Amino acid sequence: MYRLTTHSAIAEIPAEHWNRLADPDTPFLHHAFLDAMERHGCVGESLGWLPHHLALRDGDDRILAVAPAYLKFNSYGEFVFDWSWADAYRRHGRAYYPKLIVASPYTPATGPRILTGATPQRRDIARVLIQGAVQVAEKLGVSSLHWLFTADDETDWLAEQGSMRRLGCQFHWRNPGYGSFDDFLGAFTAAKRKQIKRERRRVAENGIRIRRVRGDAVTESEWAIFHRLYRDTFDKRGGLPTLTLPFFQDIGERMGRNLLLVLAYHDRNIVAAAFNLIGERSLYGRHWGCFQDFHSLHFDACYYQGLEYCIEQGLTRFEPGAQGEHKVSRGFLPTATWSAHWIANADFRQAIARFLDTETRDMQDYLAEMNTHSPYRADALPDRIQAVS
Repeated sequence: MYRLTTHSAIAEIPAEHWNRLADPDTPFLHHAFLDAMERHGCVGESLGWLPHHLALRDGDDRILAVAPAYLKFNSYGEFVFDWSWADAYRRHGRAYYPKLIVASPYTPATGPRILTGATPQRRDIARVLIQGAVQVAEKLGVSSLHWLFTADDETDWLAEQGSMRRLGCQFHWRNPGYGSFDDFLGAFTAAKRKQIKRERRRVAENGIRIRRVRGDAVTESEWAIFHRLYRDTFDKRGGLPTLTLPFFQDIGERMGRNLLLVLAYHDRNIVAAAFNLIGERSLYGRHWGCFQDFHSLHFDACYYQGLEYCIEQGLTRFEPGAQGEHKVSRGFLPTATWSAHWIANADFRQAIARFLDTETRDMQDYLAEMNTHSPYRADALPDRIQAVS
């Protein structure tokens, strides 16, 4: 009844079919987003990301599900860190790379990785695709197959079919229906509320003006300045700025309503910027850069502006990016994230399973500890973020 095909370019799958199956809350899995990466040199052999997308078809050749998959020759840009696994393979004379991953490149944001659309057969279709993906991995002879930042239901189905869960932590914000930013701050303890007001006041006292711009209104010169800021951040940290200026310009043109650029001005010049993706219900903070350091500007541009935007637009969730314990005091609470891992070699599978047992217990302790630092008053903590699953 089913046939799984693999594709070395997302352009081989018509955009209307891909987007029909994609979750509208995950713009980082929009066909245009992934296609722009391929068109403009953000992925490819030189960067260790070879597209190997999956499409599940029925007997009439109708596409029922897709998954963004890549052959990986390194672990860069994944944010689920397996460098120690690769090193263990090397020390035992085995090759860890290439591996096969299902993910959005350079995007540590949660959501469905098996795109089925809103069908009541989602579980059955997903299970068939998972089985097919393992067969693809076996045929390719890769060491492993990794599903990164999966939705909860997918994580369960992957575990049922032999993949190992891996627990992670990010810091997310949930909106219980705040009417304004001041309403949001009203849920904080007095000390934490005072801290945020002081940080925003310092930004204003430094003569900073902040402007939020949707991607379809960003000018060519503004994209160029933002890209300089983006590259500058990686240069300062010794990283690799894989996203090109034509990539940003392309997605600005093709999916501008899903982009939000926060621009900070000083003396009429742009001195900092933060780049966000807008989903149907969620905001995703991604990249930040600054030419000059101003006290608390990072917090305002990357967090408070996004929070205000979510409240104004009625968005229910804000994921401001990976890691960052400093986010807790600003309203972002520890949230479990998941990945799932299929390991071909039985001996390494057992060793990694033991590692994950220990790591999971440690991560659960960490989540619980981080939760004790909540800035919210006990009587004002929204029900949906009281507990970490």
